Amino acid sequence: MARKRVASRNSKARDAYFALVIATLALITNFWAWSLLSPLGVRYADELSLDTAALSFLLAVPVIVGSLGRIILGALTDRFGGKAVFGATCLVAAVPVALLAFSHTYDQLVAVAVLLGVGGATFAIGVPFISAWFPPQKRGFVLGVFSVGNVGTAISGLLTPQLDTWIDRPQTFLLVALLLLILAAIFFGKVKNAPNWKPSKKSALSQLVSAAKNRVTWDLAVMYVITFGALVAFGVYLPVLLKVAYSLSVADAAARAAGFVLVATFARPIGGWLSDRVGGQRVTRIALFAVVLLATAIAFQPGLQIQTTVAYLSLAFFLGCSNGAIVALVGKLASPGNIGSTMGIVGALGGLGGFLPPLILGFSYQKTHSYALAFILLGLSAAAVFFYMNQRFRDRVYVAALSRAR
Repeated sequence: MARKRVASRNSKARDAYFALVIATLALITNFWAWSLLSPLGVRYADELSLDTAALSFLLAVPVIVGSLGRIILGALTDRFGGKAVFGATCLVAAVPVALLAFSHTYDQLVAVAVLLGVGGATFAIGVPFISAWFPPQKRGFVLGVFSVGNVGTAISGLLTPQLDTWIDRPQTFLLVALLLLILAAIFFGKVKNAPNWKPSKKSALSQLVSAAKNRVTWDLAVMYVITFGALVAFGVYLPVLLKVAYSLSVADAAARAAGFVLVATFARPIGGWLSDRVGGQRVTRIALFAVVLLATAIAFQPGLQIQTTVAYLSLAFFLGCSNGAIVALVGKLASPGNIGSTMGIVGALGGLGGFLPPLILGFSYQKTHSYALAFILLGLSAAAVFFYMNQRFRDRVYVAALSRAR
């Protein structure tokens, strides 16, 4: 009997970590698909004679669609489970990626960019799916590990321009589409939902209404708007910013931008791990304060000197830590049957937070020939959220809920 219990626990642990690995790989590939246009943005601008505003709009379209899609996919995951929704989403995301291979005009690219947003919505699937496999006291770290899937944007920045040169652009897009199809097959054939997961009996709309009525949802969303929004914006626009502001080559700008995303990505599990030990609220407060200082420092550094590089990478680290901490707070503060809907709303607003900054960055450079104004606005926004959440975290709702999660 004891052997059976041990075998059962071992089997569940294997299934849990297999689900974590596959979900993370799926997030990596979907985020690669989601950000395919960004590292090629300068090349598309040259080929199609696009001005800064047109290019910014093209790069921002997948961001806003992916953000809004999180609301839907989060609620569907509560209703149907991560296995089915993740598998179906990988299948659907492969379609616009393949269509990119046959898109040659600006209008065609914008139309496909709308569909590319599906890949960016997958984060809202993984949070409830992984949370169901692990107890609250471990969720900060494992959700941080899942969040490493954001490295897909860095992979896109590193590999997409190279593959565009090595094997040609259509073949690059078809390769990513194939990877998505393979992951869809794995989800449908091998991945399981957690044994204790139960589908919500409420409709997806009822789930969303319930999450929207919770004040904690909106508090976490406010923080995510700044921290994840900034990361999305930098992931999309940083290659352009580095090339224009510092006169770097396309390849050098893409590689440096990928480095920024890599630092932010691998800081997320650190933020989640710290949240399990010292509390997500403390991690987010420290990170927001650091963002204020670093964004201000970058705004007043005109050249790409060593201190500017350190400031950029430090900004990436603290944004990543805060992201990991906020996702951990969602996993701990949301009710078990409503994590997907809560993450959907939080993730949607965070993604929408990434829609406006590329437009502000483009506007800032057009009007002033500098990106300093955009960085000053980031610092001011982070300061406002820091003071707001510093008060909110003292609320008894947070104190009681986080005490139960330990």
